Amino acid sequence: MKFGHFFGLTVAFVLSTAASADLVVKDDTGQEIRLKAPAQRIVTLAPHAAENLFAAGAGDKLVGTVDYSDYPPAAKKLPRVGGYSLIDLEAVVALKPDLVLAWQSGNNMPQVDKLRALGLTVYVSQPNTMDDIAGQLEKMGQLAGTEAAANAAATSFRQRLEALRKNNTGKPKVRVFYQIWKSPLMTVGASQIISDAIRLCGGENVFGHLKPMAPTVSVEAVLDANPEAIIATGMGDARPEWLHDWDRWTRLTAVQRGNLFHINPDIMQRHTPRILDGAEQLCAQLDIARSRRPK
Repeated sequence: MKFGHFFGLTVAFVLSTAASADLVVKDDTGQEIRLKAPAQRIVTLAPHAAENLFAAGAGDKLVGTVDYSDYPPAAKKLPRVGGYSLIDLEAVVALKPDLVLAWQSGNNMPQVDKLRALGLTVYVSQPNTMDDIAGQLEKMGQLAGTEAAANAAATSFRQRLEALRKNNTGKPKVRVFYQIWKSPLMTVGASQIISDAIRLCGGENVFGHLKPMAPTVSVEAVLDANPEAIIATGMGDARPEWLHDWDRWTRLTAVQRGNLFHINPDIMQRHTPRILDGAEQLCAQLDIARSRRPK
């Protein structure tokens, strides 16, 4: 056998082996996810996962998702497999996905384990910082074979995030109470991505020392913390009526200075590129709070 012919066969073997090699990506729990080829039928078990998949250029590979997956508009047309906290396992299996995207802190993880036991490949997502979102986009691009679009989206996200960080570095701290619900009274803890957004804007989460993602607190604890600004989210873009419940607590600095703000939860509480829209609004609100300090 001539050397050239042998060399050609060797190269062909190497290339075919590389082409057939498994696609390996680590999820946010450190678990290795292996696929024989980029996923073609994906089910997402959280609204943010569906939105990020579209942002990563792989929306056309999404075959099912959960309730409240409403962005972009194309996500509304997809089959539902229950809610993120209660998954319809049969509905997931019926869609024959080659990849399922789960949410560690939002999904019922024993149910997710059952999906694995049924032979499905599951990637678990848990972005806890703003920077994590860019990485999520890149990994979804790898899993779906849309690296070019995903990497471009990740680069754009990082550039915009860095500009926001640069614009708010060194500003005086603003003590913030971020309220995500009225009854029970709930806020965000240390590892929640909203706490990272508050830090980005030069704020300090008054309950940032708490470990739970969404801890329940008392009115008395809020009064003792005496935040300079209170930011609330409700059920949409409208200002939640219960934000004004704080008006009766006139000793609160936030009430005295009129620093009661609200943000649409869709742009602040989802781990997607749109969180930058929410962060920009949050930063602007903290600037208003700074401007209202006594001269």
